[in-house]
Amino acid sequence: MPNSGLPKSMTSIAIREPGGPDMLVAREQPVPTPGEGEILVKVAAAGVNRPDVMQRQGHYPPPKGATQIPGLEIAGQVVAVGPGVTRWQNGDQVMALVVGGGYAEYCLAFASHTLPAPPNLSMIEAAAIPETFFTVWYNVFERGRLAAGETILVHGGSSGIGTTAIQLGKAFGARVIITAGTA
Repeated sequence: MPNSGLPKSMTSIAIREPGGPDMLVAREQPVPTPGEGEILVKVAAAGVNRPDVMQRQGHYPPPKGATQIPGLEIAGQVVAVGPGVTRWQNGDQVMALVVGGGYAEYCLAFASHTLPAPPNLSMIEAAAIPETFFTVWYNVFERGRLAAGETILVHGGSSGIGTTAIQLGKAFGARVIITAGTA
């Protein structure tokens, strides 16, 4: 699907070499085109996660075949849909967990890894949801089958995953017990 009406190039953030935040540099590159099952999102906000920092430091390489652009979670507006995508349309406000590329003006996302951005949240707030909430939801509720009235033990209760597990556990009626390294 051609990117009709979209610019041919975009600004993205590249890692010049492993190191601190000063190693992040702006680069121009082509706007990607969504493939089978993908959407193209005009990024309004991107989350900053531990894997993004580790990638910048040279300790977390992107998966084979994935973009070198950091950024694992985004929120923004759908501007193009690839073949086979029926759930999303141009103009939809979404948040997504992506394999990389969030630190750019436009980012590809799998349609199946995308949810509607909650209308009561800003795009900045919505961009902070996918990595931790998707991870906790899948592991605690889909795999672990946590139900109301059960107990969940959360190790590392002060981490992003930990605080999300606490919130979701409580919201779904579980008894939550946490551990942390310090008081």
